[in-house]
Amino acid sequence: METSTKIYMDYAATTPVDAKVLAAMTPYFSSFYGNPSSIHVFGQVAESALENARQVVAEAIHARADEIFFTSGGTESDNLALRGVALAMRKKTGADHLLVSPVEHPAVSRTARQLAEDFGFTVENLPVDHTGQVDPGEVAARIRTNTALVSVIYANNEIGTINPVAQIGAICRQQGIPFHTDAVQAAAYLTIDVQAACIDLLSLGSHKFYGPKGVGVLYVRKGTPIQPIQTGGSQENGLRSGTQNIPYIVGLAEALRLTQAEATQRAVRLVPMRDRLIGEILEVIDDSRLTGHPVQRLPNHASFVFNGVDGNALITLLDAAGFACSSGSACKTGNPQPSEVLTSIGFEPSWALGSLRVTLGCDTIPAHVDNLLKVLPGMVSRGRRMVSHGKQVYPTGDKPQ
Repeated sequence: METSTKIYMDYAATTPVDAKVLAAMTPYFSSFYGNPSSIHVFGQVAESALENARQVVAEAIHARADEIFFTSGGTESDNLALRGVALAMRKKTGADHLLVSPVEHPAVSRTARQLAEDFGFTVENLPVDHTGQVDPGEVAARIRTNTALVSVIYANNEIGTINPVAQIGAICRQQGIPFHTDAVQAAAYLTIDVQAACIDLLSLGSHKFYGPKGVGVLYVRKGTPIQPIQTGGSQENGLRSGTQNIPYIVGLAEALRLTQAEATQRAVRLVPMRDRLIGEILEVIDDSRLTGHPVQRLPNHASFVFNGVDGNALITLLDAAGFACSSGSACKTGNPQPSEVLTSIGFEPSWALGSLRVTLGCDTIPAHVDNLLKVLPGMVSRGRRMVSHGKQVYPTGDKPQ
């Protein structure tokens, strides 16, 4: 399928691999292909690359190298953080209470749900405001003596809202409760400092910041109780068994180094285009609402709901017109049910089902924004006609406040 004439605006779903990242990875596919667990020279070269990558990642997020564990991606990192800490804390102290925000990625929310349903943990959802932010005061009020873990997403993938993780982390540190944050979306444009933010566990996924798919990181502060959920050999200090994917790990480290070094300048370039999208869409299209925080949001992220529109149908119409956007989380595309994130922040189904996420990135230019703004109002009108003609009927609801 020809994509060269299409305009890509779904960088929250995935990003292209940076040319510098690809160049760093390439030798480890053919020239330096040893298993890092082997003791001969081929293995030593691979192990050296592995440990160098570990140090690069540690420096990028202000951690220690022995606190960095490589995984297959953000989803595995989230699973390991929640399940590994919950089970370890219960074994160590009997703690069986988890505090989780209701606007987490499914890798967190569904893992928490399984811990409740199959392992007997109590999961309590933290309240969020209409922008999807967690109030640190609510965290402080809801921590119990038997709380095993608090998990709050750093920046939301669907609505772009950035949470006050440093304040939440400080509260958890004061109470002696491990604090995990899913920073998979945040790392592309926000600087990460696990020391300053009092973060105990942090998840990253390479393909969200111009690295390869299929590789991620879990940062685990030294001394945090955690047990493996994937057993086998002794790789990753016994916490995550399996032969390490050296080319991808090298790529992740280079991608993270670049994105943390360039985070500010990348944001400065994208914010004006993001703000223009938000301003004009809300002004021109009736019955439209911004989702997420108007200010404390990712610099490349614009997300909306349109009353009485089928979000997936709108994405299909835009795709046919040459624009690749999303109706929310890439993990939920095609799901006819309202997004849990949008219903959690107060949107009725007739609004929540009409979501649109536009995320900008390295190849986005002002002309792309111009072109989208020209066609989107007509696409929304067409989508509403489709619904009104009975192709899809949603329950009606008042516009959320």
